[in-house]
Amino acid sequence: MRLGVLDVGSNTVHLLVVDAHRGGHPTPMNSEKTALRLAESLDSSGRLSRAGADALVRTVAAARVSAAAAGCADLLAFATSALRDAPNSAQVLARVHAETGVTLEVLPGEDEARYTFLAVRRWFGWSAGRLLVCDIGGGSLELASGMDELPSVAVSVPLGAGRLTREWFSADPPPRREIGALRTHVDEVLAPAAARLAEAGVADRAVATSKTFRSLARLTGAAPSSEGPRAPRVLSETGLHQLIAFISRMSAADLAQLDGVSGSRAHQLVAGAVVAEATMQALDVHQLEIGPWALREGVILRRLDWLDGAARNGHTPRSLPTATGLGADQEARYTG
Repeated sequence: MRLGVLDVGSNTVHLLVVDAHRGGHPTPMNSEKTALRLAESLDSSGRLSRAGADALVRTVAAARVSAAAAGCADLLAFATSALRDAPNSAQVLARVHAETGVTLEVLPGEDEARYTFLAVRRWFGWSAGRLLVCDIGGGSLELASGMDELPSVAVSVPLGAGRLTREWFSADPPPRREIGALRTHVDEVLAPAAARLAEAGVADRAVATSKTFRSLARLTGAAPSSEGPRAPRVLSETGLHQLIAFISRMSAADLAQLDGVSGSRAHQLVAGAVVAEATMQALDVHQLEIGPWALREGVILRRLDWLDGAARNGHTPRSLPTATGLGADQEARYTG
């Protein structure tokens, strides 16, 4: 089955097309990214601007055309923190559906953590033992821990790299006092989440996903993307601490010239690094493995599980254009 996943994030709208079946390895067939920066189109009240909504409609419409041209049998379209937090998200989502025919499902932060955890579990397998998974997005930080395919603890906190850059930094590069103030804030917000994860037990393997973690790992010496997804990559606490001292003095333009840093995200790398270091220290993790699968793969895998369960229970799998069918309540209705 050929599936399309449309991920509307705070920074990027990403269409991933895969060939996949239950029990098999999803094979990427096509990937299209648009640096929309929705989070930067929010006004002072947090509402998405008309210009931002216009751009979103155009991008989603183009993605639907691409998915159809690629022969996708299903398009799973979802949005994360930028639309999740916008007071006018319902109106924007209604407009997207009316003008493109695509229904964007807004994922709760905890579901982001769960689907990402599932993807990491499937990648590393049962031999990984108790997993701890960390993912830094543009608007939020997701954390999850557990022994099974779905985590026993899944939390989302508003510590995304883009959000913090906008809210805490006034200059490029940011003044040292602002970096210090941000670190204090991150520590305070992280404390309750870290306590919940500590109660779940000590992890046998700690894994990080997301572009932010991959960039930080690359800057500390990890293998480049050209070596493929199976090349081992790690981010150490020591290496990250040294890196922060270096990149915090650089402008976004200079950061964008570094290998592994994309121009559209360079401006938020310092904030992301602060969150990464604070997270490792709060969770008492000295090294993170970088996992190649994350939220999009988790959505695909859960969808395949759902289709398989529906078929086994005598239901005719229907093509849902959104991630609605991935919710725990609806999933239980079909899988028993």
